[in-house]
Amino acid sequence: MGFDFLRRGRGAAAQPEIKASAAGRLIAVQATGRVAWSPRDTARDTGSLTRQGFTGNPVGFRAVKLISEAAAALPLVLQDAEMRYSAHPILRRIAAPNPVQGKAELLEALYGQLLLTGDGYIEAVGSGAALPAELHVLRSERMRLVPGGDGWPIAYEYQVDGRAHRFDVDEGPAPICHIKCFHPQDDHYGLSPLQPAAQAVDVHNSASRWSKGLLDNAARPSGAIVWTGGDGQGSMAQDQYERLVSEMESQHQGARNAGRPMLLEGGLDWKPMGFSPSDMEFQQTKEAAAREIAIAFGVPPMLLGIPGDATYANYQEANRAFYRLTVLPLAQRVSAALGRWLAGFTGEEVELKPDLDQVPALSAERETHWRRVSEAAFLTVPEKRRMLGLPPLAEEEAGD
Repeated sequence: MGFDFLRRGRGAAAQPEIKASAAGRLIAVQATGRVAWSPRDTARDTGSLTRQGFTGNPVGFRAVKLISEAAAALPLVLQDAEMRYSAHPILRRIAAPNPVQGKAELLEALYGQLLLTGDGYIEAVGSGAALPAELHVLRSERMRLVPGGDGWPIAYEYQVDGRAHRFDVDEGPAPICHIKCFHPQDDHYGLSPLQPAAQAVDVHNSASRWSKGLLDNAARPSGAIVWTGGDGQGSMAQDQYERLVSEMESQHQGARNAGRPMLLEGGLDWKPMGFSPSDMEFQQTKEAAAREIAIAFGVPPMLLGIPGDATYANYQEANRAFYRLTVLPLAQRVSAALGRWLAGFTGEEVELKPDLDQVPALSAERETHWRRVSEAAFLTVPEKRRMLGLPPLAEEEAGD
């Protein structure tokens, strides 16, 4: 009796094997067929993070600009298992994605959205059997993902001013290319570098506001006005107090009143207050917060002009590490996803990747690597080309 399932299996018709994630249905149970709202919107949404960490913070702004501009400026190459293409429809579409943007503008916007929100979305306009007619980067905070019964997205909803447009994911290439950063606690959305750096951004912004407050008060901590009445009492009448406060605000506070002499009436005495050691530490706190923001984005503090950083011997070494550790990994991942998505429209098996041979920051490393490979006498020419990431030559394939 216990082995009846073996006998039934022999007589029954073979069932087609369906491969799917065993855990996907568990994820889908939480929000089947509904918009998946990311946890980032329940605590501190990406809109406020962008305002405070990018548009309102010079360190975050410069870090994002450095990474996105450097990654967008990298030359891209397209190749398959046989050859490297100098001209291809995919390369032409990326070079001219839409009537108002070029390759650099499109990719800079994509990298910027990815760094600020953890997600990047590209819309295919006029998609069909051939390549899309246009490519557009969509704002990440307006996009919501709709998961299906197996946990994979069945649609994307783009919301603007109370209106929503739905992009259904059917058979064939998806109308939306979704690229996301790794997030250990979210199944559908990525983790922005701004989120772990949020506290450092708050500290840096607060220190900047504190400095601004000092400048508004003649760039020094406020002193104390001591009043002693004729009868020896230390309290003023209400009208006297309000008049003194009004005169101080109008005549002695602010940058335009810096250095103006103070006229004190009888009974009033000015006691200046100097900086205490704790007051002087705010600048060090601000620099430490700036380093934390730079570290979260993967930018060497030396490149941002932040003092006190001696990790790299010189600027050139820091710039090389910036490309190797931050720009190239991001560009390789994004270009591979973009190339794989566009190749789905043409049905080709091609790979889109940055051309490392044309990166000026890596010229010294490239020269050393090429020399080491070319001088290896024990390697054949095909082996050397494979080590350099080049496709085989036509005569090599003919000889094989």
